Amino acid sequence: MQAIIVKEFGAADQLCLASVPAPSANEGEIVIDVEAAGVGLLDVLQRRGHFGGTLPGFVPGVEVAGTVARVGAGVDAALVGKRVFALGQGGYAQQFAARASRIVVLPENVSPAAAVSLGTSALVARFSIRRARLQAGESVLVRGASGGIGSMTVQMAVNSGAVVTALTNAAAADRVGALGAEHVIRRGDGAWPDGPFDVIIDPVAGDDGPDMVAALKPNGRYLVNGAAAGFPPSGIDRVMLQNFSNSLTYSLFSLDSVRDDELVSAADDIFSEAAGGALRPLIAQILPLHQAPQAHEMLESGGIFGKIVLQP
Repeated sequence: MQAIIVKEFGAADQLCLASVPAPSANEGEIVIDVEAAGVGLLDVLQRRGHFGGTLPGFVPGVEVAGTVARVGAGVDAALVGKRVFALGQGGYAQQFAARASRIVVLPENVSPAAAVSLGTSALVARFSIRRARLQAGESVLVRGASGGIGSMTVQMAVNSGAVVTALTNAAAADRVGALGAEHVIRRGDGAWPDGPFDVIIDPVAGDDGPDMVAALKPNGRYLVNGAAAGFPPSGIDRVMLQNFSNSLTYSLFSLDSVRDDELVSAADDIFSEAAGGALRPLIAQILPLHQAPQAHEMLESGGIFGKIVLQP
């Protein structure tokens, strides 16, 4: 089958189309004919070699949607022919093997492209909001609001009844505002969110962490769920201690910490909300599989709105 592999760790030009063996459905697994694969920051970081245990030659991509082609021992054969969303590794390919415990059957009116545009971004947003204990009426700042995670967080925070301020690039400001954010701040025009905020949800991180801490109310919660601008500075603990009397909370969130059954339950809820119109899938662009390098370059350049999707 055809797949994208990472020849060597490095730039987007290290992604190349290659022929690789088709996956087998081992015990407890399914094999999916991939119709859509999500492109996310995690894929970029893996391509650069920022995660240990992965060697060059691997197939990137951690989320796909498509039709179940075959199942392994111990898996219900009735899944064959079903349209599903799945998590795993190796999504930039014509076929994808996944544990049956990490799949969700899609509603009829949620397309494969829509499913992966929601996918991990919506899951991270959902669990981040829960982890930050965001309540109706509270104020929340969402950084990187035009990206996959940020745009899902804005929608979910608005649906929860929170007062949402979105920080985003100028090109996407109007579209972010259309998601229901009460305040939209255009990054780069000199404005900065002064707050104070009850909650800050941050998929960007980088060197601005101390400024985020300073923008929290007493008992405020600052949650980092991504590192689009690099890891937070090492001195952020000192800033937290300097604000000791405010009883602030600083936390990190990764989907890797969530059990399969919790992931599947949350994803099922997310797709049901999308099917009912309460949550909008946001697709930045759909590209053929062989244009994976261009997809990564687009993601790294910033300025996209929503999720880039690859189609084999």
